[in-house]
Amino acid sequence: MKFNDLQQGIQQLSTSFRRSAITAINIHLTVRNWLIGFYIVEFEQKGEDRAQYGAKLLQNLSNGLNEEGLSYRNLRLYRQFYMLYPQVMDYLPVFFQKNISIGQPVIAQLKSIGNENVTIWQSPIAKFKEQDISLLPAEKLLHKLSYTHITLLLPIDDPIKRLFYEIECIKGTWSVRELKRQIDSLYFERSAMSKKPELLSQLTQEQTEPANMLDTIKMPAIFDFLGLKSKDVVYESDLEQALIEHLGEFLMELGDGFCFEARQKRIIIGDEYYFCDLVFYHRILKCHVLIELKIGKFEYEHIGQLKTYINYYRKEVMRPDDNPPVGILLVTNKNDALVEYATADSDQDIFISKYILELPTKEQLSKFLCEEFHKI
Repeated sequence: MKFNDLQQGIQQLSTSFRRSAITAINIHLTVRNWLIGFYIVEFEQKGEDRAQYGAKLLQNLSNGLNEEGLSYRNLRLYRQFYMLYPQVMDYLPVFFQKNISIGQPVIAQLKSIGNENVTIWQSPIAKFKEQDISLLPAEKLLHKLSYTHITLLLPIDDPIKRLFYEIECIKGTWSVRELKRQIDSLYFERSAMSKKPELLSQLTQEQTEPANMLDTIKMPAIFDFLGLKSKDVVYESDLEQALIEHLGEFLMELGDGFCFEARQKRIIIGDEYYFCDLVFYHRILKCHVLIELKIGKFEYEHIGQLKTYINYYRKEVMRPDDNPPVGILLVTNKNDALVEYATADSDQDIFISKYILELPTKEQLSKFLCEEFHKI
């Protein structure tokens, strides 16, 4: 064995184990979410006191569980996941056999709550087959798609359309972002209208973004499942994260009323997760200050993203006695730095003037970015 053989062997071994671990985590998460949906539906159909909760079942359940990954939104998705993907039922014997320590307690629990026949083995898949609807085999679904992929497929009512995206996503090993992009671009509809759908498929797959193995482990659903905090999520480059940390210290040292609230603050808009780099509350201005930092050149989308966060805070977080939130966009490209201020009420000059007096100047922030960029 030569040194290069040793190095390549260790690299391949490490990659294989990492990939296997990520796949295992995703399968456990996906099966857990499906089972939670099953539990909810079982209660809705057979629970002794189900009438007491009615339409408020999921909200009451979420309040009682008080866990990030078991929010009302997520419980609703789990229930929908169970209803739309009955084939997962067929995979459970295999899953429980591989994970006896999980399978035995689950089966025992089902029996203890009055389900003596353990209806979990009586798959509802038959009714789907009666309608002549093809379902992706459970093993492919669980091994090839992450749960976050599945959440993008749940809103699709047409089962054929949903199956189309499942197959194309697996074929192209699409990232979650790529799947969303293809759905938004009406790929299914364009394929149906195309005279040569196989050519369209080929061209589409050649231009799509494949999934990175580590993208899966960075997904919010995985972090919730592993019990990690939002602040532990690192989506940007190490360089950007280092700048964000130093920026927070820089603003606090200014002593101009900045009260730190969060780094990588998770924001849920609709059914999607977003992360704001830094969030402060300014005690003098009585408003939130949202800061986004981007490595590279300025893109128009950066302003749109920041204003989305501002509007979210204005609607969902801002209190009656608060002033409108303000956003600061910092963009660095080597030696150049761009600083832009954005507010949700850009027509209210009185607020803008007040913000400019109390917040760091563009010159201060530009100098900070240029200096820190060379240090890191």
